Amino acid sequence: MDTGGKRIILASNSPRRRELLAALGLEFTVDTGTSFVEEYTPDTPHTKVPELMSRGKSLGFHRPLEEDELLVTSDTMVLCGTEILGKPLDKADAVRMLRMLSGREHQVITAVTIRDSKREKTFSVTSNVFFKKLSDNEIDYYIENYKPFDKAGAYGIQEWIGYIGITGIEGSFYNVMGFPTQRFFDELQDFIR
Repeated sequence: MDTGGKRIILASNSPRRRELLAALGLEFTVDTGTSFVEEYTPDTPHTKVPELMSRGKSLGFHRPLEEDELLVTSDTMVLCGTEILGKPLDKADAVRMLRMLSGREHQVITAVTIRDSKREKTFSVTSNVFFKKLSDNEIDYYIENYKPFDKAGAYGIQEWIGYIGITGIEGSFYNVMGFPTQRFFDELQDFIR
């Protein structure tokens, strides 16, 4: 795929983002060096947190970008009611999160920042996800076997819990997985024109 002569750098440790970016037919390198500290004030609107984090990761990149480089950063947040569910601290926290999501709708918001040496663009995509009522046995089985401690909301839609627990999605599946591929592709094409 044509990138307008730009070399893409993905600043993310997420194996899912790497997989999804590669599936778009893009060549890229990974460089996660950043000075950005992920924090925000309590009065920050919940829906704006991913954009704030994504842009912060981009601007905190550890070195200036070369003229032919394009940096991609991203942040995914699970919002259940008014509570932001980040990565679980431990097993008890994962159980708490999955019990909270059980039988409810929640939002997954992923923000992406595309930046080169002259300009930047940040956007976000929201998907609504619906979980069936999960039993304690299902929650325990999932946590024991899949150890979702690196995932916002303590689950991966592409794993067992997604197969048995998700009853519906409004919006992008890949956004819930951690990277809104369709919107990113369109935004990238627009950015490199």
